[in-house]
Amino acid sequence: MRIDNYNTFAQSRLLSSTGNNWNEPLPDYTDFNFNTRKAPAMSDEKYRETIIEQAKKDQFAGKFQSESNGFRSLVKSYVSSVSPDRKKIITEGLTAIFRNKNPQPKTLNLIEYLFGNVKYCKEATDLSYAEFYDSNGEMVASYSNGRWISYGTKAENARESELWGIYNEAWNNAARAVKKINSETSTYSTISSIDKSV
Repeated sequence: MRIDNYNTFAQSRLLSSTGNNWNEPLPDYTDFNFNTRKAPAMSDEKYRETIIEQAKKDQFAGKFQSESNGFRSLVKSYVSSVSPDRKKIITEGLTAIFRNKNPQPKTLNLIEYLFGNVKYCKEATDLSYAEFYDSNGEMVASYSNGRWISYGTKAENARESELWGIYNEAWNNAARAVKKINSETSTYSTISSIDKSV
């Protein structure tokens, strides 16, 4: 599920195990839609070559974009190189929230929320809502009633769009090549059958 939010994307995800000092589980950072910063697996030129090869492979297999596990892995790797360190941002944010011993009202004040003034709501050790921002001021994740949502940053969205452009062009080129080969084969078959009948 991709939700546009002022040119960003949001992904709602189930939780992973806790393993921390608070009750709320952390997001599953291995999930396709919940990126956190990772070093690039290869150079941008090598990524480009790999994206083109994946598109050709997918076209010949009759798959397109997210229907292909290879494509999904490639997107995660390619985008994660510009992702904010969500793992660090969320861990530090939760630590700060639970270090604050002053309970916040569990019910959100809708007016405050709409004006962006609510960053978290908790009662004792029960967190019902929290927002997490990167150093650019972009919201990168939120937690609401047991669910994590990942919001794409401008950099992530731009990098993903770049990948889609490269992939789609290569996939379409591969489709045209297959169509041309099929057309030539069909023409040859037709000419062969005409020769035999004469």
